[in-house]
Amino acid sequence: MKLMRYGAKGAEKPALVDASGTVRDLSGVIPDITAETMKPENLRRLAELDPKKLPAVANPGRIAPPWSGMGKFICIGLNYSDHAAETGSPIPKEPIIFSKPTSAVVGCNDPVVLPRDSVKTDWEVELGVVIGTKARYVEKADALKYVAGYCVVNDVSEREYQLERGGTWDKGKGCDTFGPVGPWMVTGDEIADPQALAMWLEVNGKRMQNGSTATMIFGVAELVAYCSRFTTLWPGDLITTGTPPGVALGMKPTPIYLKAGDEMKLGIAGLGEQKQKVYAWDPKLIDE
Repeated sequence: MKLMRYGAKGAEKPALVDASGTVRDLSGVIPDITAETMKPENLRRLAELDPKKLPAVANPGRIAPPWSGMGKFICIGLNYSDHAAETGSPIPKEPIIFSKPTSAVVGCNDPVVLPRDSVKTDWEVELGVVIGTKARYVEKADALKYVAGYCVVNDVSEREYQLERGGTWDKGKGCDTFGPVGPWMVTGDEIADPQALAMWLEVNGKRMQNGSTATMIFGVAELVAYCSRFTTLWPGDLITTGTPPGVALGMKPTPIYLKAGDEMKLGIAGLGEQKQKVYAWDPKLIDE
């Protein structure tokens, strides 16, 4: 099952995408898709619906983040062996954890706005893992039982802020619009193996990233179990799991970072595609 939300900011409506790709409105069933919706019992109720009996949406317009009320946006750094190699970084012995504020979350095709004075904004296609069941000190063998589903995430990153200005990575990761999510959340039953998903990203039509979740250093189950040792995971929390090679930071000899007017397009097999245009700093693009 593919769950999504559509409509202008502040007026989003819930929907699902049926087997034919038709968007079906869920407003007559639930008022919104929220963190609470990610609980197994609520997903089961939606799965029992006959999509053909739901109104078709001919033109959904803006595609919003797939659910509201995200509590935590947890990120894993340097989690692909080939990406660690391209940046000259050693393979982590344990997962590297940082966070994005949920204020960074935007829809999959919403504008990406460069922070004021940004010079090194980069792209990262990533597999997002959506928690469906409260998880605390879970075992790796059981961890996927706590997952509601998966989604595409673009972990947009300002490398100067992240790596050259001291402190933690968070300041380069959490800028407004730096967390496009969607187009939908695909429930776990549709993804046979989260460690066998092709993923890619293009900038201005040129393929920059072409990888697979198979090269993760720490797989989805291990990451869910690991994160649950340090914080309780709640339904609607998002873990984004690292990126394959092909980011600007790894370019030799000279990285070419994003600039206003660039377009990113990215996707993961079975999880849909995103497309964002990059804009110079303009708070109206964030607030409206």
